[in-house]
Amino acid sequence: MYDVIIIGAGVSGAASARELSRYKVNACVLEREEDVCCGTSKANSAIVHAGYDAAEGSLMARLNVEGNQIMPELARELDFPFNPCGSFVVCLDEESLPDLRTLYERGVKNGVKDLEIITDKARIKEMEPNLADEVAGVLYAPTAGIVCPFNLNIALAENAYTNGVDFKFNTEVTDIRRIEGGWALETNQGVYETRYVVNAAGVHADKFHNMVSGTKIHITPRRGDYCLLDKSAGNHVSRTIFALPGKYGKGVLVSPTVHGNLIVGPTAIDIEDKEATATTREGLDELIAKAGMNVKDLPMRQVITSFAGLRAHEDHHEFIIKELEDAPGFVDCAGIESPGLTSCPAIGRMVAGILKEKLGLEPNPQFNGSRKGILDPDTLTKEEQAELIKQNPAYGNIICRCEMVTEGEILDAIHRPLGARSLDGIKRRTRAGMGRCQAGFCTPRSMELLHRELGLPMTEITKAGGDSKLVAGTNKDRI
Repeated sequence: MYDVIIIGAGVSGAASARELSRYKVNACVLEREEDVCCGTSKANSAIVHAGYDAAEGSLMARLNVEGNQIMPELARELDFPFNPCGSFVVCLDEESLPDLRTLYERGVKNGVKDLEIITDKARIKEMEPNLADEVAGVLYAPTAGIVCPFNLNIALAENAYTNGVDFKFNTEVTDIRRIEGGWALETNQGVYETRYVVNAAGVHADKFHNMVSGTKIHITPRRGDYCLLDKSAGNHVSRTIFALPGKYGKGVLVSPTVHGNLIVGPTAIDIEDKEATATTREGLDELIAKAGMNVKDLPMRQVITSFAGLRAHEDHHEFIIKELEDAPGFVDCAGIESPGLTSCPAIGRMVAGILKEKLGLEPNPQFNGSRKGILDPDTLTKEEQAELIKQNPAYGNIICRCEMVTEGEILDAIHRPLGARSLDGIKRRTRAGMGRCQAGFCTPRSMELLHRELGLPMTEITKAGGDSKLVAGTNKDRI
């Protein structure tokens, strides 16, 4: 029997696992997909929000600000990309300036530092030359930033794993029932028993909550469509640009990414199907129509891909993080929508704090909070690159030409803790396949590396686990 089982390996589950690994505990994460970061955590805006948007006094507001403050040090400890670039909320008309002031005052009450309302148009244009000409003012939040959501999630999970937490992939929880001393989790891989359950199942968290509690919750999957633009458009803005909802409606954000692209989105479309992550023509049309509301001359012809993610919108628009009164031993980590990515370090601390108290956990003397990410040769000098290639020739073999990803990086991605087992696993860890050609060139070469390093038959290699196989058979089989 485990002490704790966490359902879900997104940022909330991984952050909880990492914080829990600070203690002597027998813990496990169950994930229905083939890798970490396969749900909401992989398809979002990648924004580290400052904290002025959530309602004053809410758990969402508190954890947003706390997570924002933790993020810079966490990025150093776990070696993932983070850029404190700041953000603007753009007001397009004088009559809406009081709404900007309301956001400012809420942010101050929430504890956001260094907020500023700027109405000097010359200064605004100097800071962001491509903002709409009719801008009346902006709320400037210098503590906001951007992050790589994949590497954040992967880093948290790897660090939890190296500190003793088990991870079970392709393991879908189908039922939860009370047993003596804890819970039994029925899965497609058998039964797992545990003293405590942490429900970090994203859009499916209401299903597990409602299995054990008489007080029901309801989560609506809210789809957000995005467009990702080529790196040639990456400098169009230098900060995250948000729209202030007003008489022109609610716009979409425009933001640089930590890897040099430009992202535009999301829409907010409530749906019923919790697996419906495909973009729609209507959603993309809405996105493109709103894209130029606050930022002019957006080069939308430079779009290299579009995608959609689902936010776990709980009916009361609030994080639910607590042990259930009518189900002792079951800890909810539910309703984690935006700013969930920003809040995840604080969410992890809160969940681990609940379990520490309930289980009487002692510190883990072997805990190591540091992790080294995959080496990016571009961060080295020419001399250092030459020496690296001399020591390991795989770093001189380019696999992905768009992103200049080497064989050495992909081998690291495959063989490191919780390593890649699919093309998407490689992509999230190295960016191979995320460039202009969208994996048109590097797919067969990445498949060859998975085949060679893991001994997987080509017919068993998948894009994203499950039935997403790419090769049906060999030519000789058809003769």
